[in-house]
Amino acid sequence: MHLLHRFDTGGLENGVVNVINHLPDFRHAVVAVTEITAFKERVKAPGTQFFALNKPPGQGFWLYPRVYRLLRELCPAVVHTRNLGAMEFQLPAWAARVPLRVHSEHGWDTNDLGGVSVTNQRLRRVYGVGTHRFMALSKAIETYLTGPVGFARERVLRICNGVDTQRFAPATAAPDTWPYRRGEHLVIGAVGRMQAVKDPLNLVDAFLRLRDLCPSDWPRLRLVMLGGGPLLEAAQRRLAEAGAADQAWLPGDRSDVAELLPQFDIFALPSRAEGISNTLLEAMACGCAPVATDVGGNPELVDDGTNGLLVPSQDAEALAAALARLVGEPGLSQRLAEASLARVRSQFSLSGMVSAYAALYSQRA
Repeated sequence: MHLLHRFDTGGLENGVVNVINHLPDFRHAVVAVTEITAFKERVKAPGTQFFALNKPPGQGFWLYPRVYRLLRELCPAVVHTRNLGAMEFQLPAWAARVPLRVHSEHGWDTNDLGGVSVTNQRLRRVYGVGTHRFMALSKAIETYLTGPVGFARERVLRICNGVDTQRFAPATAAPDTWPYRRGEHLVIGAVGRMQAVKDPLNLVDAFLRLRDLCPSDWPRLRLVMLGGGPLLEAAQRRLAEAGAADQAWLPGDRSDVAELLPQFDIFALPSRAEGISNTLLEAMACGCAPVATDVGGNPELVDDGTNGLLVPSQDAEALAAALARLVGEPGLSQRLAEASLARVRSQFSLSGMVSAYAALYSQRA
């Protein structure tokens, strides 16, 4: 049983889909604390069950009996909760005597960047009392769980995300929906939910700054941001007010990201916090030169100057300068892209990730 806050478009949820689709020896159930959207159509494993608890904001204690009954009905061998928003349901899993109880941390939200909240650290300790294994997606999160939260090192395991390098790979031919022409345009792209923790407006500001930093290249520069969310309209409005709407494509959520990503020349990740970013790995696998903020697990994927560039978070000037450097130095951009592709293929394979999950789920508590 995979228990998470919401089953909708996102990196965490995409990771769950990959695990389910590539572990056919297990039967799977997805339980969302709030809602399950059409995103569930990405799950291809036959027999997968879906349950939405429709919980309103606030503590979910009153849902414990319902979750307990569901656990007793399904009798899962493993319950895997993800992030603090679902961790409290480790308690009914303990009461139901689920044989193996696993919790993973994928990153932080804007209300607790870096996991500095003492209250949230205490909540994790309380909810984790009966949990057998804790999983971290990055070294930074592993350090957090064994440090401030205080879980014993032997209870914490690190499994990084993996990317399907068959699905996400370089390509020359563009799909019919792609609005730009390779060679004529230089595309700076991003993929992710348009919400505060992903800081999409910072990327918009950095792109607009390129008008002054790269005046000769500005007419051919294009910005693509794939993903929907509460800040989508604000990003579109800011581009329009700056007179750059014709140089940007922000179509909202897309189901064809794997076909569009290889058309990016530069991939930008402006997030304020990250675990191990699926979209960054996918962009690297597609042969894009990455520019990412120096937060969370990003430095584990991008070695500054070797296979990409790292910049401080919430710093549009620094992000713009890094983008301008790659625009002005195509040889550097090509070298970083090639190094990123090689790194993904050698260190972050989907098969390696799936094998690690299979080994974890097969353990006895």
